[in-house]
Amino acid sequence: TFYKAAKKRFDEEPEFKKRSQEEVVALQSGDEYARKAWQICCDISRKSFEEVYRRLGIKGLKEQGESFYNEMIGPVVEMLEKQGLVVESNGAKCIFTDIDEVPMMVVKSDGGYGYDSTDVTAVWYRLTQLHADEVVYITDLGQEVHFKKLFEVAKMAGWHHPPQTKLDYLGFGVVCGEDGKKFKTRSGTTVKLTDLLDEAEDRAKKELESRLNAGEGEAAGRSTGLTEEEFDNASKIIGVASVRYFDLRQNRTTNYIFNFDKMLDPKGNTAVFLLYAYARICSILRKASFDYHSGLDFSTEEVTITEEKERALALEILRFAEVMQAVLSDLQCHRLCEYMWDLTNKFTSFYTECKVVGSEQERSRLLLCEATRR
Repeated sequence: TFYKAAKKRFDEEPEFKKRSQEEVVALQSGDEYARKAWQICCDISRKSFEEVYRRLGIKGLKEQGESFYNEMIGPVVEMLEKQGLVVESNGAKCIFTDIDEVPMMVVKSDGGYGYDSTDVTAVWYRLTQLHADEVVYITDLGQEVHFKKLFEVAKMAGWHHPPQTKLDYLGFGVVCGEDGKKFKTRSGTTVKLTDLLDEAEDRAKKELESRLNAGEGEAAGRSTGLTEEEFDNASKIIGVASVRYFDLRQNRTTNYIFNFDKMLDPKGNTAVFLLYAYARICSILRKASFDYHSGLDFSTEEVTITEEKERALALEILRFAEVMQAVLSDLQCHRLCEYMWDLTNKFTSFYTECKVVGSEQERSRLLLCEATRR
């Protein structure tokens, strides 16, 4: 690709490296030609990003890339200099912290700005201009020290006042292949997310077709009643959900092995298992003519517990607020997946042993079903 070819030349050709660095300075200085070329690259990248976001169901993102802060960097550096925090070191302007002996370089020796410059300016903007109460930084764990230094600089500058303001670092591990090494294609290149989603959707479709042909579960011996378009859409939903859930349920601070079979296991801790349970709940509610689109107010309803499995499900539902608070506290999102897995298993046991539609406790049990669905 263009980027890889340029990176190779940057590493191997001193003259190309020098020209590249000069172009960065020109871009940051507002050079018209440099900005036009940069904008073309951004537009191409943005088009690809937006397609991935669409497939993942991500909406409402506000883009503020590094360039957004470019004109703010100079004034912020001047502000830090007046505070006496900036020290010249080998021709560069740096801020030293107690976190690490390597400083934050706010201006490089060639007069240009780097990642440190942008990150320092960005944290200033977020805390003093947006007045953010909490900012969460998400990168791989290899950048943990960098962000610790950044947060320290924010405190030294008087922008960050914990616990009134929170700067959280959400680091994540590496996705590995079956060999335990960093996940790559057979040719040794990095696996693209779009390719993973494509394969997940394809495997999900084949799995659905296989279950229908083999007559497994509730699909035994009958059609889904779906059109070909609806069937394809269901496959896409299951495929994408499986990738998202499999990634989210891992402890983010550890590496994990990516495995399609485990990811699509209909009986394991997967999105497939959760979606099957969700579909079953919707089926029960429809069978009972229960309007679950009406915005039911649970505070006006009463749930009667008569069986142990009902009690277990009800108690699990009540744990939701506690689990969400824990997730918000330590940003360990896999806790939410563990909860949904436990909740789904509790529901499955309840559904197996407690009759819902047509029982004396129908209304109460439908409420439990609806609370689980939500």
